[in-house]
Amino acid sequence: MPGKTLNEREQAELKEAFDLFDHEKSGKLNIHELKVLMRALGFQVKKRDVVKCIHDIEPQNEGHVDFSLYAQIMAEKYALRDPEEEILKAFQLFDHDGSGKISLKNMRHVAAELGEDLADEELQAMIEEFDRDQDGEISQEEFLTIMRSA
Repeated sequence: MPGKTLNEREQAELKEAFDLFDHEKSGKLNIHELKVLMRALGFQVKKRDVVKCIHDIEPQNEGHVDFSLYAQIMAEKYALRDPEEEILKAFQLFDHDGSGKISLKNMRHVAAELGEDLADEELQAMIEEFDRDQDGEISQEEFLTIMRSA
């Protein structure tokens, strides 16, 4: 099954991630490095899944993946993703307390994790921009609406 075509932004993101995991700067990743990278990108894969992905594209591969092969593998993985599921995973990253809503406290937590020094007023303004029912928080449904329109 042919994968989707990656846009420039996706290609750049994949290259940046590949380079981060290419510790020896050899231009290649071994199977373990690729598995860890794919997991870091949100794909729950086991070693055998990674080996299958590689061999589906390059049956004679000896276990090292260059950027071109990695990009092909990831294009196929991206094509199989469920956008709704990805949005819900993103919501859960914000809703770290599991309340079902993104609050100012949640926004502070995410900003701190990202190393962003944003004032409460800025964070509250972000919430207000997308808070359709004006309850001071972003519900899962509001988040889905935002992300579907993006």
